[in-house]
Amino acid sequence: MIDSVSADFDHEIPNGSRLYFGKSAQLKRELENKASEILVKNGFSEILTPYFSYHQHLSVAPQKLLKLSDPTNHELALRADSTVDVVRIVRKRLKDDKLRRLFYVQPTFKYPSDEFYQIGAELIGEKNLPLAIKIAQEFFKEFDLMPALQLSNIEIPKKICEILNLPLEIFEKGKIETLLEQNLPWLDATARATSLKDVQALRAQVPEELVPCLDEILSLGVDYERICVSLLYYSKMRYYDALFFRFLDAGAVYCNGGNYEIDGLKSSGFALLVDALIEKIMQKDEK
Repeated sequence: MIDSVSADFDHEIPNGSRLYFGKSAQLKRELENKASEILVKNGFSEILTPYFSYHQHLSVAPQKLLKLSDPTNHELALRADSTVDVVRIVRKRLKDDKLRRLFYVQPTFKYPSDEFYQIGAELIGEKNLPLAIKIAQEFFKEFDLMPALQLSNIEIPKKICEILNLPLEIFEKGKIETLLEQNLPWLDATARATSLKDVQALRAQVPEELVPCLDEILSLGVDYERICVSLLYYSKMRYYDALFFRFLDAGAVYCNGGNYEIDGLKSSGFALLVDALIEKIMQKDEK
């Protein structure tokens, strides 16, 4: 895989763009085919959405969008995220109640020239995060991978800000030191929690407003050897508003997903991050 090349080469590739060839291109196709097979087996249908969208500001911060205009001078953007478009296309254009579990294999683009390949899936009108996690586990098993499963709840940062009368940008900008300056034992314990056992113990320490958020994590009932928690994690994807998960290893994220609500529909979704997976598998094969 090549992310960029210098001007010494005949054809320069912009920083952030992707080039796959030979073994990496073959692996990319294998990953996409296997994921498609698993998703179809679990009742999903495939959808391919337009590269251009009017709704990307609902998913991604405006400064991250590659913007342009349509023929009537309305602002649109290259697809930076697929979830909102998938939900709205199904509800307002396809209007097919049978199309509730959908997946897509397609790239996304962010400013200034970043290109990402992903395999995403949406359970529209179906809050079923355990199924999303189970499908990701099945996929990782096919490629002999076992990244750590990190569980979070986006409601926890929101409620902490309400309790302490703090702005949410503390979490949006990762200013965790501001929280620790509060010198509150329950808050320090929340920041240090790393296991489901820690979450269980926290129930007796935190303000009562946080207990239902902890219980949602505990009630997921996921069977996996490598589970950790990050209770102060806040997703930058604007629609995720409750339970959230990531599969990660050595700082690299291979999958993320969570519960969300769009146009009144409570749903679950997740995405396998193809570029990071190719990098990991090729490194593993070289050893």
